[in-house]
Amino acid sequence: MGNFDGQVVVVAGGGAGIGAAASTLIAARGGTVVVADVVRANAESVSAQIKSAGGKSVARELNVADQVGVAQFLNSVFQEFGRLDAIVNSAGIVGPTNTPLEKITAADIEKVLSINLLGAIWLTQAALPIMKTAKYGRIVHVASIAGKEGNPGMTPYVLSKSAMIGFVKAVAKEVATEGITINSIAPAVIKTPMNANTSEETLKYMISRIPMGRLGEADEVAEMIAFAASSACSFTTGFCFDTSGGRATY
Repeated sequence: MGNFDGQVVVVAGGGAGIGAAASTLIAARGGTVVVADVVRANAESVSAQIKSAGGKSVARELNVADQVGVAQFLNSVFQEFGRLDAIVNSAGIVGPTNTPLEKITAADIEKVLSINLLGAIWLTQAALPIMKTAKYGRIVHVASIAGKEGNPGMTPYVLSKSAMIGFVKAVAKEVATEGITINSIAPAVIKTPMNANTSEETLKYMISRIPMGRLGEADEVAEMIAFAASSACSFTTGFCFDTSGGRATY
């Protein structure tokens, strides 16, 4: 499943849920993990847990919606460690749930897109010059099965994740000869703090669509992320890996 010995991996949104699970797993496999989160205390907590288990990690504050800030952040990581091997982007918000389109506002859409979609774009944009120079890189964006199949009452979220999947497919082809792979992960509903405010009706709908009949676990998604972020993922790019309990139909 890949060995991260000597590698430096940034995990955006690493302070909770899927990002925290990915940070912990990659560190356990030898990587130096930069746990980045908009809530610094969360990043510090995950990083401390990694170090207490014998892993290598630092915590950083990061707002992925800030284009300039993202570029400065990744450049600072490269200056500090001398390399940037992989980026895992798990930063995201759900936005309105169980809300019909007629009640969605421009502010709703702009907020979700600024984090879920533009955050992915800014992270990729800032990482590519560094990775192109190294002729190596792995970028993994956490999308959602909702981006492929749609969830009713969640228009901004579905829009952001669908667009993310399309973005990954396009930019991966731009750098396919550069030693860089860029892929996305499409989980079904996962048991994480991100879903704490998701309406009960929406959660029931999403679980009803999963043939396995249960929520996914963050550790299960982390395993797929760890592969896609590793050197083992050498001939797959522009792809969307499903971790959906059988929900995916394509």
